[in-house]
Amino acid sequence: MAFLPDPSAAPRFGVNWTPRRRWFHAWQHLDVAEAEEDFAAIAALGLDHVRIFPLWHLLQPNRTVIDERSVADVVAVVRAAARQGLDVCVDVLQGHLSSYEFLPSWILTWHRRNIFTDPDVVAAERDLVRALARALRDEPNAVGLTLGNELNQFADRSHPDPMPATPEEISAWCADLLGAARAAWPEGHHVQCSDDKSWYLDEHPFEPSLITTVGDSTTIHSWAFGWVAAALDSDVRAMSHFAEYLVALATFWSDDPNRPIWLQEVGAPRPFVPEEQASTFAVETVRNAIRRPQVRAVTWWCSHDVSPDLADYPSLEYSLGLIDSAGRVKAEGRAIADLIAQVGEAGRPEAPPPQHDLVLPGRRPADRGATAPGQQIFTRWFEAARAGAPPRLVTAVTP
Repeated sequence: MAFLPDPSAAPRFGVNWTPRRRWFHAWQHLDVAEAEEDFAAIAALGLDHVRIFPLWHLLQPNRTVIDERSVADVVAVVRAAARQGLDVCVDVLQGHLSSYEFLPSWILTWHRRNIFTDPDVVAAERDLVRALARALRDEPNAVGLTLGNELNQFADRSHPDPMPATPEEISAWCADLLGAARAAWPEGHHVQCSDDKSWYLDEHPFEPSLITTVGDSTTIHSWAFGWVAAALDSDVRAMSHFAEYLVALATFWSDDPNRPIWLQEVGAPRPFVPEEQASTFAVETVRNAIRRPQVRAVTWWCSHDVSPDLADYPSLEYSLGLIDSAGRVKAEGRAIADLIAQVGEAGRPEAPPPQHDLVLPGRRPADRGATAPGQQIFTRWFEAARAGAPPRLVTAVTP
């Protein structure tokens, strides 16, 4: 069965798995029974898939060494998920997770190299993609590979240790690694993913035309905090349209208006979303997004809260789960479970027809800034969304 359903069907609902005990450090000494406990709790909410994040430095401790036991751990986790009826999407290059970087030592400090442009590093990445693809392709519940989590952050000038690359170099890197995944696992659903800055920053080398072209679907990471919350005056009702806004941007930038979209990360970050409004925000965010038929899957971030025993995370990371760190289902977990059941019975909610078109300057990379939070297009789109009819994004300029 293909990962993404037909547009006429209900979308798939899943969650990004954050191990309840020891967070992603659980991969260092994997307890498969603990993983399966987490998966049982996830499946009980009506979710049908998980996205998992094995750590790059464990999988590939040296540029020419892929650790067979760590790869076997990934397969063991996929099989544990299968026993609970869950499909699994696997990220490869971790990479970046919740403000922490898990890069292998052979590209750091004295061995510092660029993950996008150094030919030896790219060759090693290609080897790891192939190794995971070959290990997973015969697992019935394994869906496919994501190159890594928000690796576009490393190419952003704001990163504390940036790895600069041109758009042409990023395009070549994506083609290389996704091509390796496709060759080793032809039936897999293989994608790259980026955070939302690639949609807004005129100079970002991960360009929308790339994001909406490479891979088997366009992935979206929707985080209504920081500059988004500020631009919307922390209006939670307006913020619940943010994922839908990114879907509209992805559709605008794509040459194929029916290209499938995977809402791969979306969450309810405190304190930007107050505790008492988290359930409503979660339900409205997902409901608004799936009104767009291009959205074929929603994967909530995340399964379990980060344990308070772990130090130095941004405060919002301790409250993003549908389940808390003690294993108790939270209010937004129950709300999402109820929504999944409703959609299963009644199908997708229908979107109101747009009352007008919103014209963007053009479809060049340098036109992105007009859509950034607080800028004119963003502000006008949300004014219409607040009024109940989000506009259609169009351009009068031939690309």
